[in-house]
Amino acid sequence: MQLRITPTSRPGRAGSTSPSVIDCCTKECIGYALADHMRADLVIDALQMAARNHTLADGAIFHSDRGTQYTCEAFARAAAELDIRRSVGRTGSCFDNAQAESFNAALKVERVNRTVYPTREHARADVARYIEFRYNSKRLHSALGYRTPKEVHNEFLNEQFAA
Repeated sequence: MQLRITPTSRPGRAGSTSPSVIDCCTKECIGYALADHMRADLVIDALQMAARNHTLADGAIFHSDRGTQYTCEAFARAAAELDIRRSVGRTGSCFDNAQAESFNAALKVERVNRTVYPTREHARADVARYIEFRYNSKRLHSALGYRTPKEVHNEFLNEQFAA
């Protein structure tokens, strides 16, 4: 199985952006970061979180848009160190990032747009809670047969151990 992971970024309240790494097989958000900028080091932090907390397939594909934070040398080095291949979408094509956009929409509609954060730290903690305890663990996805990303991930792991 080859894992395809996709970053996203959207401005949130408290003047923050949040790149996220989505496992395209399970739809689980496996890496994220939050800051007041969208530079390469923030995206690298999200990618490193994904690699630290999940076993990525050798040669996993990281698909992104053509933002400078994804095409710069620092990000290329970080991806190479993790044995991750980079892929970018065509200019003007919104379909490549459909899963990432879907995650962003859920995060914004279900949590961020309903909350006023007094500080960036409050925003960071709340977004992390939403991702870990709601989106990945409780939110049902029609594309996953109305299962959660964690359920699909655990099924995959169980199949690997049984094989």
